[in-house]
Amino acid sequence: MTESNLVPAELARRAHSLIGGETTDANLRRYLHGIPGIDAVGLEARAADLGSRSIKTSSKRWAIDTIIGLIDLTTLEGADTPGKVRSLVSKALIPDPGDPGCPRVAAVCVYGDMVGTAVAALGSAHAAGTSEGVQVAAVATAFPSGRASLAIKLLDVVDAVASGADEIDMVIDRGAFLSGRFGQVYDEIVAVKDACRRPNGTSAHLKVILETGELNTYDNVRRASWLAILAGGDFIKTSTGKVAPAATLPVTLSMLEVVRDWHRLTGEKIGVKPAGGIRTSKDAIKYLVTVAETVGEEWLQPHLFRFGASSLLNDVLLQRQKMTTGHYSGPDYVTID
Repeated sequence: MTESNLVPAELARRAHSLIGGETTDANLRRYLHGIPGIDAVGLEARAADLGSRSIKTSSKRWAIDTIIGLIDLTTLEGADTPGKVRSLVSKALIPDPGDPGCPRVAAVCVYGDMVGTAVAALGSAHAAGTSEGVQVAAVATAFPSGRASLAIKLLDVVDAVASGADEIDMVIDRGAFLSGRFGQVYDEIVAVKDACRRPNGTSAHLKVILETGELNTYDNVRRASWLAILAGGDFIKTSTGKVAPAATLPVTLSMLEVVRDWHRLTGEKIGVKPAGGIRTSKDAIKYLVTVAETVGEEWLQPHLFRFGASSLLNDVLLQRQKMTTGHYSGPDYVTID
């Protein structure tokens, strides 16, 4: 995964250079509101066009395997148990027991108190801070609402990292953002980024959840994306999956355009993670096309693009099995999540 790995002072210097001053509400508002607005009709038309494009039959197997390798296999329920997390890890490691050639998923995503269980279940397959193996992602900062003091949010992050989390999926304070308290949102992301650092100097990677379903407009999504990246986010993520609408193609396209523009401005590659509501391989392929056409095929790698999903893998496995055997298997072929 891409990682800026900048400490707070370095992030501050970079931000000051880009916005032309301190990261106050006034300066951030001037900078963010100076970003060109989004033509909503044009954005939705572009997303619809990209979503209507088909891929060649010969490319479909590549697409299916690519989707599997980009999935953050997720369980984020109040009823989660260690047994359920261990089952999730088993599925992450061997998605299709009948086909040893089936790729693994990129990561498992769990609540912070389940990180230790996930790490233990992965064993030697755990990425453990490297680019190899399966990553463990933990939601944090009072997920999904973000309604807690900063001190509590930071303890949430520190605990997950100490338990072995490779990635932290934080939520921004949407109330602060919508109230124009951009400095507070920026400062919280910077503080969380710092809390991701390990004693050995390495860091868990930071995904910043915007909860786009609560941001109301595409312009707000664009501004929140810029703010999250400016503050040091390694990834920008659409949603918690707990608020409707979750990921949509137009919203994801708008975030990809920010990532494209940031790369042109700084040379830094930032990841994107649509999460929630992507349930079929047909839908996921639309996202692959959108990524390739907006930022390039080089983004179709786990360190730059992820799908946050719980049920998507089942549909993709059924499609993959049909391509192998010529027919769909029965409903018992995949596990029920």
